[in-house]
Amino acid sequence: MDVLQLDVSGRPQAWISPREAAVLYASDAVAWTLGSSTQVLRGGIQRATGRQSRIEVHPIVAVRGAVPSRAWRTVPALSNPKLFVRDRHVCAYCGGRFRFDELTREHIVPVSRGGADGWMNCITACRACNGRKGNRLPEEAHMALLYLPYVPSLHEDMILRGRRIVADQMDFLLASVPRTSRLHG
Repeated sequence: MDVLQLDVSGRPQAWISPREAAVLYASDAVAWTLGSSTQVLRGGIQRATGRQSRIEVHPIVAVRGAVPSRAWRTVPALSNPKLFVRDRHVCAYCGGRFRFDELTREHIVPVSRGGADGWMNCITACRACNGRKGNRLPEEAHMALLYLPYVPSLHEDMILRGRRIVADQMDFLLASVPRTSRLHG
C-alpha cells in the first residue's frame, strides 16, 4: 500500500512507498497525518535499551517544509489508463462498458484535422466505434457523444493514477473532488 504525501496545506504531492514515508518520519519531516496507521516498520535494536525501533506509517502524511506542488497549477498528464478510468470504461458513442484492452483513446476532433491530444479533446471509445468514426467529426459520422470530456483536478488525478487506495485516502481525495465528477458515481 502506497502512502499519499501532501504538503502542509493538504495538497496532494505524490504517492510514496512506506519506506519513503519512514524516512520522512525519522527525519521529523511529517507535520501531521490522517487515518489509522496501516503498517509498522521495524528497525535496528538500540544498544542502550535493547528495544527495537519502530515507525507506524499512516496512509496520509503531510510533509513539513514541502514545496507546494507544481502539479496543483498544471493540467495532469493524459494517459490511456487515467482516461479510461475518468470515463468509467464506457464508450462515449455506444455507451457500452468495456475492458481496458477493448478501449481506445478517441480524439473528438482528429489530430490530423488540428485536434489536440489533451483531456478536452479525448474521450474513451470502443474499437468498433472508433473505427466507425474514423477521421471525421462526430457530426459528420452521425455519432453523438453520450458524455463530455473534462480536465480532472489534482485530487481526481491522484485517484485516476490507478493505485490501490485505502478508504482513508479515498475519503480525503473525494472530499475535494467536485460532486459533478464521474468519480463519485
